[in-house]
Amino acid sequence: MRVAGSYGAERVVFFTDAVVAIAITVLVLPLVDAVGEAEAARQSAVEVVTENLGQIVSFLLSFVVIARLWTAHHRLFDGVSLVTGRIIWLNMLWALTIVVLPFPTEMAGDYGDERFVVGLYIGTILASSACLTALAAALPTRHVGGAASMTVMLALAFLVAVLVPGVGFLALLLLLLAPLVERQWQRRWPGDASDLRGSPDRGYDPEG
Repeated sequence: MRVAGSYGAERVVFFTDAVVAIAITVLVLPLVDAVGEAEAARQSAVEVVTENLGQIVSFLLSFVVIARLWTAHHRLFDGVSLVTGRIIWLNMLWALTIVVLPFPTEMAGDYGDERFVVGLYIGTILASSACLTALAAALPTRHVGGAASMTVMLALAFLVAVLVPGVGFLALLLLLLAPLVERQWQRRWPGDASDLRGSPDRGYDPEG
């Protein structure tokens, strides 16, 4: 039975999947435009690749980032049947960070590892991860540890990239430590990683 003030999670997930699909497709459009510009300038096919190597790398990085964020989002909503208006708005805020990501991606391809650009790029991913952490805390799926550990490491990467000259995007390597942080989180709060898949009803009760 649907509780007053709750909404079907299925439509939220379908809408979000469409937003992610569009955003991840938009990432490649600057590379498509670069081909036409190179042809008009009589550049060779090899020059198209070599002169746009920065954009190619930033595209691949953002493709992986969005895919990783979408996977985490999918895991949060897996099996959830009802959501509240608060969760919907948190989800819309997360979708906004995904839609915005192609902008710093394009800047990273054009301006390289300038400190402002790196900070903007990592800051956008950090905002997205923070939204996932808020969603994890609001949903009954109890994956707060994984989302929070990624957010903590992204915050650290952001600070390192902005404050330490010359580090640039290498600060993102700190994300490799996120699984270690998550394991420590689970040891300290073992109930947070509880698997609710065996529960007969994982719909969210807004009054529960």
